Amino acid sequence: MDYKITTYSEEETIELAQNIESEKFPNMVICLIGDLGTGKTIFTKGFAKALEIEEDVTSPTFNIIKEYTTGELPLYHMDVYRLDGKAADLGIEEYYNKKGITIIEWADMIPDYLPDKRLEVKFKTSDEDENKRIITITPYGRKYEELCEAVL
Repeated sequence: MDYKITTYSEEETIELAQNIESEKFPNMVICLIGDLGTGKTIFTKGFAKALEIEEDVTSPTFNIIKEYTTGELPLYHMDVYRLDGKAADLGIEEYYNKKGITIIEWADMIPDYLPDKRLEVKFKTSDEDENKRIITITPYGRKYEELCEAVL
């Protein structure tokens, strides 16, 4: 089952991320999908803030993976845009079992490296309002379904 949410500001996107964070669990994987500027990094910043991460969270475009360990759980933030689907040598799958939260921006670019159980969050802008985001959330796996039922 898909859940559709509309946000009208960065603050509302951050609030959505914080609501999802409230149901976090170790080894959680969140896959963010959407064009440039649709809210993927804003979502991650909101999630990180709710985790009480002290560092400034920025898109890891050039690093590919940034690790934040000052919060309630470690956050592994990935931006796989520049990989062009070639993630074999990075060990991305190892992060899925490190007892933290993995958030992957541009996750649709590495479909063969995503776990079966995950939360997929798709961002789409609106033609009528540049601040409006249509966000579609799809849970894969029982834990993610329960999370959606609890917060959406």
